[in-house]
Amino acid sequence: MNLIVICLDSFRQDHVSCYHGRQPVFDDVPPCQTPNIDAFAQRCVVFENAYPCGLPTIPVRYELMTGMFSLPYRGWEPLTPYDKPIAEILRSEGYICGIISDTYHYFRPYLRTASMNYHRGFHSYLWVRGQEFDAYASNPPRRKVDDYVNEHYPPEWRERVAQFLANTDDFTEERHYFPAQVVELAIDWLKKNRSHRKIFLWVDSFDPHEPWDPPPRFDTYTDPAYKGPRLILPMGGNATDWATPEQIRFIRGLYAGECAFVDHCLGWLFDALNDLGYLDNSIIVLLADHGHPLADHGKFLKGGDRLYSELLKVPFMIYAPNLTPRRTKALVQFPDLLPTLLELLGMGSLTDLCTGKSFTPVLRGETDTHRRVVICGYHEAIDRCIRDETRSYIIRPDGQPDELYNLAEDPKETRNLIDEHPEEAQRLARQFGRLWFRRPIVGVKGVQGRYELL
Repeated sequence: MNLIVICLDSFRQDHVSCYHGRQPVFDDVPPCQTPNIDAFAQRCVVFENAYPCGLPTIPVRYELMTGMFSLPYRGWEPLTPYDKPIAEILRSEGYICGIISDTYHYFRPYLRTASMNYHRGFHSYLWVRGQEFDAYASNPPRRKVDDYVNEHYPPEWRERVAQFLANTDDFTEERHYFPAQVVELAIDWLKKNRSHRKIFLWVDSFDPHEPWDPPPRFDTYTDPAYKGPRLILPMGGNATDWATPEQIRFIRGLYAGECAFVDHCLGWLFDALNDLGYLDNSIIVLLADHGHPLADHGKFLKGGDRLYSELLKVPFMIYAPNLTPRRTKALVQFPDLLPTLLELLGMGSLTDLCTGKSFTPVLRGETDTHRRVVICGYHEAIDRCIRDETRSYIIRPDGQPDELYNLAEDPKETRNLIDEHPEEAQRLARQFGRLWFRRPIVGVKGVQGRYELL
């Protein structure tokens, strides 16, 4: 059995139309359409409640590739010599392993490390250069930076925009854009390696990560009457401090267009998997590492204080020839994926290498229960989010009230119930020991006071 993992960066679950029922996420932006992912989902077991634990990009890859929890142990770090990533495991079992990605953090040097080393164990690794702030082009951009920023952008943000513009100045056709390059390389790799008995391919698309600059044909979610700058790279902080309502709406439209273009490119990949016969003897996983805040709660960009569904809920679906397609509300976390895949591949004896727990009974339709609760957060941040299927409890630093939401009745998390139902926050907080937290957890902090844990 072959294994193919398709990992997308910053793809919100509510921008995949098979999840959101083609309903608009924002009243002033058309709902994003993803027909190719929707069609693939009809073949899959689709998870509504799959969550990362540690965030963002690199901690998520650590969890996915090793089956280990990054929280509370490590943050944005390279693989160590003692980690056992999926490529090394499958390589030892006779798999030919390849990785194709434009996620430049894989090969970008950090601090004293030569690279993040996440390509270790792969027979083949192909990098698409130029995403985001990748130090790819050294020449100044031909396009005017002023057309892509407003008066509030400081010099360092203007430099980031300039780098991306220089990296992409030569994009004149859709096939030049990053998702198209990644998918075309993946299809070529799948064709050339079809003769191997067992292959493992990890396809890692950095899009729809910002900057958001979709090809013109997919730039259809923005207001055609908008005349302001093309703000492809939103800043952090309170969005209303640096952007007008029209600019916020425009940025959201750019994101939707980027998602739609990624879906378009994935259509080529799904067609190739079918034409080459991989659907007959492959497990295929499609997921995103996390979502992306679009000023839903006042801010763009990811951050340790933005632990709401727009960041945490992701598309997550698994195909295998012997699995019956269905949807499940089972709670799973990313470290659970590797032991599940090992079990599906007939390597159940290796699942003890992982701290995650296999959810193969969910895939086989034997249950819709896996974890009772999940925990999410940034290693460096104090904030933590603890969830079950219906409640979300966000632990805040001292001086800030904690937050509690009923996800069933209030999916956009607009009404903080911490003062009304402190016992629910207490119940969730008790599920994890104090080692998981960076602040001493001695009580639940409501708006009106402190509620001690029992």
